[in-house]
Amino acid sequence: MTEQRASRSGRGASAWPRLRVSDWTETRDTLHMWTQIVGKIRMAHTPPLNHWWHVTLYVGPRGLTTSAIPYGDGAFDIGFDFLDHQLRIRVSDGGVRRVALGPEPVARFYAEVMAVLEELGIPTRIRTRPNEVEQAIPFDEDHRHASYDPEAARLFWRQLLQAHRVLGRFRSGFVGKVSPVHFFWGSFDLACTRFSGRPAPPHPGGFPNCPDWVMTESYSHEVASCGFWPGGGEEGAFYAYAYPEPDGYADRPAGPAAAFYSPEYRQFLLPYEAVADAADPDRMLAEFLDATYASAAELGGWDRAALETGPRR
Repeated sequence: MTEQRASRSGRGASAWPRLRVSDWTETRDTLHMWTQIVGKIRMAHTPPLNHWWHVTLYVGPRGLTTSAIPYGDGAFDIGFDFLDHQLRIRVSDGGVRRVALGPEPVARFYAEVMAVLEELGIPTRIRTRPNEVEQAIPFDEDHRHASYDPEAARLFWRQLLQAHRVLGRFRSGFVGKVSPVHFFWGSFDLACTRFSGRPAPPHPGGFPNCPDWVMTESYSHEVASCGFWPGGGEEGAFYAYAYPEPDGYADRPAGPAAAFYSPEYRQFLLPYEAVADAADPDRMLAEFLDATYASAAELGGWDRAALETGPRR
């Protein structure tokens, strides 16, 4: 796996790494299952928060992390290091263990991680069937997903770094209820969600291997959500959607010419490659985020004067 530079030079263009989805699909799918294992460990020990905010992972300076997870009178964290290619588990009593990241079946990774938690005095039980995937092979039986290209994992993390940076700036212009910029291991995407403050109609659910009540909690209130995931384009895609989707939303402009509304996904998409090729990638992405949010807020009748502020407040 080799990194390709942006096809046009420009401010920030070379910082946006290139990674074709077709070049790392098997690694992506294996990593998806590994993040589900780690995310479910966090969920098993963390007090619930609205909209499942207590289960997510976060982009860090070396990969993805759980942040601190309470356990007993202390805490531990679990982090994917995509520079040294290790899973690092640290405990507040000083204990540290590492699991090498390499081409191995999900079943072996699951067994190794659970054994390490036992050694550290953090015995943990999780539901072993993955969520939001069509073929939900239990982790302890999954010998199908066994690929790991370290360069692809590193490039994906660097894609997340760029997305996280711009999404963070976008988030700062909102003083209403807004989620962190966080990584959902079920759908394997980075997301940031703004809320109008009003309840939403019950979500119909329908996600594979995911109870409908999970989505009812996720979308209990009106949202305008955006993020990035490694699908929807040759090199992944940025997305934006509203729930409930107001009338006329799909017909509104979405900023950059490369952005479009996908009836299949019921959301706007902006291919990652269009952003990475742009003379000013940050500006293009910001235009997409601003335009799609404005459409959701205006058509949905949000109280924008009360919810928004300048990012340099």
